[in-house]
Amino acid sequence: MSVLEVHNISKSFGSTEVLRDISFTLDEGQSLAIIGSSGSGKTTLLRCLNFLEKPNGGTISVLGNVIFDAADPATQREQEIRRKRLHFGLVFQSFNLFPQYTALDNVTLAGKLLAKEWADYKQNKKAIFDEIEAQGRELLAQMGLADRAEHYPHQLSGGQQQRVAIARALALKPDILCFDEPTSALDPELTGEVLKVIRSLAEQNTTMIIVTHEMAFARDVADRVIFMDGGVIVEEGRAHDVIENPKEERTRQFLSRYAEH
Repeated sequence: MSVLEVHNISKSFGSTEVLRDISFTLDEGQSLAIIGSSGSGKTTLLRCLNFLEKPNGGTISVLGNVIFDAADPATQREQEIRRKRLHFGLVFQSFNLFPQYTALDNVTLAGKLLAKEWADYKQNKKAIFDEIEAQGRELLAQMGLADRAEHYPHQLSGGQQQRVAIARALALKPDILCFDEPTSALDPELTGEVLKVIRSLAEQNTTMIIVTHEMAFARDVADRVIFMDGGVIVEEGRAHDVIENPKEERTRQFLSRYAEH
């Protein structure tokens, strides 16, 4: 079953075309890795999916429902953006944790804010918050951070902060979990602990899109790989096929350059 269908997405900033006719699907339980050079459009694509940027053209459907159509203003109303974002959990490069909140508060904040809109919020506030906090602690434990729930971001290593960010993204039970270069801000010795968490999520059949520069990780963990260059999809296929035996010359050149570093 296709969880996500992206058709002909385009995005320009002024006269600069950053994405052009991007189309792909993602099935439930699949992990999709997106690779490519800096400036190829990978991050912009994730930002369009999460409505941090508005595409200039194309459609986005989740679970068979069109949630964005560039030709239909009704799908672009500002008041619906927050609801549409709930389909996508986004883990940023630089953690983006609130420094004034503990790890647990960072994980539970969005859920508590959304709970205020529930019909029974006033009558059951304590029970609702207790349940949200229990789920937050469970997610932190899943990340190996059960003993760090009351720590503030400055008291955590980069790898621990990124794991808190992953728990935060999972807290709202998104249909698709998106990672934007999740290890790029980490020292090499901390990269492994974050990749281990993502690998575990893949083994649990979490539906994921992972923008990454970790080629071996993409080959071994992702079901499929997309290679982007110049704002277009150059090649797409099974992870091992694309990375080990690319068909397109641009893909071969990129992987060759990457292997040299």
